[in-house]
Parts: sequence; structure tokens; C-alpha cells
Amino acid sequence: MRIADGSGTLETAGADLDAGGGRVILHGRWTADQGPAVERASAEIAAQGRSQPVLVDLSGLARLDTLGAWVLERTRAEIEAAGGRLAYAGARPEHRILLGEMGLREPEPAPRDTRNPLVRLLDGTGRRVARGGNEILSGIAFLGEVVAAGGRVARRPQTFRMAALVNQLEQVALRGVPIIVLISFLVGGIVAQQGIFQLQRFGAQSFVVNLIGLLILRELGVLLTSIMVAGRSGSAFTAEIGSMRMREEVDALRVMGLDPIEILILPRILALVIGLPILAFLGSLAALAGGGLTAAIYGGMTVDAFLARLQAAVSFHHFAVGLIKAPFMALTIGIIATIEGFAVEGSAESLGRHVTASVVKSIFMVIVLDGLFAVFFAAIDF
Repeated sequence: MRIADGSGTLETAGADLDAGGGRVILHGRWTADQGPAVERASAEIAAQGRSQPVLVDLSGLARLDTLGAWVLERTRAEIEAAGGRLAYAGARPEHRILLGEMGLREPEPAPRDTRNPLVRLLDGTGRRVARGGNEILSGIAFLGEVVAAGGRVARRPQTFRMAALVNQLEQVALRGVPIIVLISFLVGGIVAQQGIFQLQRFGAQSFVVNLIGLLILRELGVLLTSIMVAGRSGSAFTAEIGSMRMREEVDALRVMGLDPIEILILPRILALVIGLPILAFLGSLAALAGGGLTAAIYGGMTVDAFLARLQAAVSFHHFAVGLIKAPFMALTIGIIATIEGFAVEGSAESLGRHVTASVVKSIFMVIVLDGLFAVFFAAIDF
């Protein structure tokens, strides 16, 4: 069989077939612009290969590109899969390189893990623990960079971008007030309602004021606010910095001789450290208001009685416990959110993955930090 040229004209010559098998001589251009003709010619070669071994002579080719080489290798794979054989002859060095690159290979099977299941479990646990330790160390190192940047700004106050801080305070604190106040109000009401239902069995529903006062001022107010800030502002920080990383704006800042830590990170973290205690204070007031309203509805308690009982149940140090936690939680949220933002690579999938990781890690670390503070304040009887 003889393929005359890339236009698809086929000529059959019996003299080209020897006793040992079929011989196919290729001529013309086997390139992308001759795609239909190349496909037809490859079908002829495949049909020839089903009946006998085929020797493909490439010496007459005028040109061979990636498409032509891929079609030839696909045809060879089809013939060999059917039990036949196809070989090349007369190939120039550039043809051999191209055919080698286009060779169809079966994917190598993943090596089977023959270890004991217990060993695999321990290995996976150890790797996760090591990864977590590395993340903690990187977070501490990043915190050091932020502190160093803050020291440089303190020495040169004129370089600090106050407009960026005010803008971030508006985004973090001012615009976050409605949602935080609303959710805190509802949560305070729910806690008071459930407390009243349980304490009524013992005729002690008035002690619900002690319950919500201590719980909200010491724990729930700042914890709930921190979780909402982590989901709202922390994810926004990661998305903003991650988008700048994808557009190479962070690299552009470095090329211009500017420090991204001072320009991007410091105003955001300061806004969190300033804004979170304010939001926690407002959230605690809203939760107490929700609890007082619920106590009036379900417990028949007047506003004066609720306030008098609250004043007797709590003192300033209970209120101070919540405010002391807030800056540390804000710093934790800011560090995690910015680290995840700088870790974003050049794809939307990476951005989504790191935004999710930012929220999850921030909420987890906020709860852990709250637990550590609870143990610490209990140890010093504060």
C-alpha cells in the first residue's frame, strides 16, 4: 500500500508488499492542516495491521508535526493492543525524537502500600503532627516579621499609612457591628431561655442572670465575636492578599522597594487588634440585652430586678477577662489569615483552598486560645 501525499490520495501497489508482511510508504505532509487526510491514512494502516505485521517507511515524508506523530503512535498502540505489530523504517533523527515524545504509555500503577495498617495510621498521624508543628513555627516566624515591621514603623511614624488603618477599621469594626450585635442578641436570648427552663424545676430561675452574666462576659461574648470576625474579616484578608499574589502585585511592591508587611499586613492586624475588643464589648452588651428581654418574657423578671441581680452577680474583673482575651484572639486571626493569603498560588482553586483553611484554622485556634485563657485565669483565681 502506498500513501501518495498529505491530501489523502491513496495508491495501492502490490510490489510494495513483501512476503514478510505489509510495507507502507508515507509521503507528503503529515501535519495539523492535513488532519482529515492523516486520519484516513492512519485508518488504512490500522486495517493493514490487523492482518499482518506492518513496516512504516518514513523516508519519503516532507514534514511531520506533533499531530502526525501522535496519530502514528496512536495507530501503533491500537495495532499492538489487537495483537499485531508495527515498526518504523527510514525515520530521520527529528522524526524519531518526535515519535518518542508522542509515544502512548500506560500510566504506571501506584505502588501498593504493603505496610501494616497500624503502621500506616501512625505514619499518617506523625506526618500531620509534623506538618502542624511546622505551621506553628512558620506562624511564630511571621509574627516576628510583623513585630519587626511594627518597630520600623514606630521609629519612622511618617511612613505609616493611617488612611489604610482607618479603612480597615471601617471594614472590620464599623461594618461588622450590625451582624455581630444581632447574632449576639439572639444567642443571649437563647441561652437565657434554656437556662430559665432548666432552673424553673428548682425554683431558681432568678439565677439565670448569674448564668448569662458570667458566661457572656467571661467566655461567650468574646468567643462568639472572634468566630464571626474570623469568618468575616479573616477570610476577606486571605482573599484580598491571595488575589494580589495571583496578580503579582505583592512582587511589584517588593520591586518598588516597599515592604508588603508594612503596607498590607500591619494596618490589617492593627485594625483587628483595635476593632475586636470594641466588637466584643458591643456583642456582650447585645447578648445581655437579649438575655434580659428573654428573662422578662419567660421569667417575669423586671428590668430593674435584672440589672440589680446582674450588678450583684458580676464585677469588673469578669468584664476585664473578656477584653484581655480579645487582642490576642485578634492577633491570632490576623496572623493566620495573612499567612494563608501569602501562601496562595496562581489558581482560583488555590485561593479557595487557602480561604477555607484560613477560616478553619482561625476558628480552631481561637477556641484553643480561649481554653488556655480559661485554664490560666482559673489557676490565678481571676
